Amino acid sequence: MRVLIVLAAVVLLGAGATAYALRTPEKPSVEVEAGAVDLAERGRLVFVDEISGKVASVPLSAPGGPRRVSSLSCKRFYTAAEQGLCLADASGPLPGATAVFVDRSLSEQQRIEVDGVPNRAKLSASGRMASWTTFVTGDSYSQAGTFSTRTAIYDRQTQTYESNIEGVRVAGTKMVNDMNYWGVTFTPDDHTYYATLGTGGKTYLIQADAADSSGTKVRENVECPSLSPDGKRVAFKKRVPGDGVRPWREHVLNLDTMVETPLAETRGIDDQVVWLDDDTIAYGLPGEGIWAVRADGEGEPRQLVPHASSPSLVS
Repeated sequence: MRVLIVLAAVVLLGAGATAYALRTPEKPSVEVEAGAVDLAERGRLVFVDEISGKVASVPLSAPGGPRRVSSLSCKRFYTAAEQGLCLADASGPLPGATAVFVDRSLSEQQRIEVDGVPNRAKLSASGRMASWTTFVTGDSYSQAGTFSTRTAIYDRQTQTYESNIEGVRVAGTKMVNDMNYWGVTFTPDDHTYYATLGTGGKTYLIQADAADSSGTKVRENVECPSLSPDGKRVAFKKRVPGDGVRPWREHVLNLDTMVETPLAETRGIDDQVVWLDDDTIAYGLPGEGIWAVRADGEGEPRQLVPHASSPSLVS
């Protein structure tokens, strides 16, 4: 009898453990308020809500409060000049992406089918120029030289579309097969841009001209640049000794003096950061939400929005 009781207990415990293991983890919850995501409503931080995968927004003055969530699904999103660029997974069984241009109410205006897995999306301040980057293999930046990217630049005014900027001529650099570009950031003139060039296991900040596909190297060991609103500095991730999975630290480069300033955020940021103003940058950390840190290297990082990624500001 005692043996039967023990066996019954084992069976019940095993069934309970199986049920626990199969139970679906609860999704995190956030407070949501009624209202539309409006790309003309100044002072709101727009982002991808990681719970729903939809574009959402909060007031920058109260980023931890209720968020408005739209019906637009994106992997990356960026807004400028009351317009938006949504880089989303393509529908269908094969990997691919779609670049979707939307108006202030997130209504679709145009779309372009793209090869690869969504990774970066950017608009110029005027909204005229757009760029996006995809991984064509699904790899990451963690091992320089082992991935392949496709970075496009699209002029919405002239409808000039360069689906892959690997043909840009960089002064003093031979054209070789391993050259990859990513992380475009535009200057206010709508044709000059900065980007990362990866080749030979190294990365470089380049300055290039979209009009004639020519460029120059600016500095080594620079990835995912983001130009400051005053046009005088570039925030970027720099490869440093340490974590082999996320081996970067965010820095700010003064373009006049070429002096680098390491920022107070010491966790590896695999993101193309955005400038909230001339003094503050914001970025996403997987599983940690959107954070902000001062651009002068002082202070401490602070969380802005939990369960969120791909920030940009309606300004």
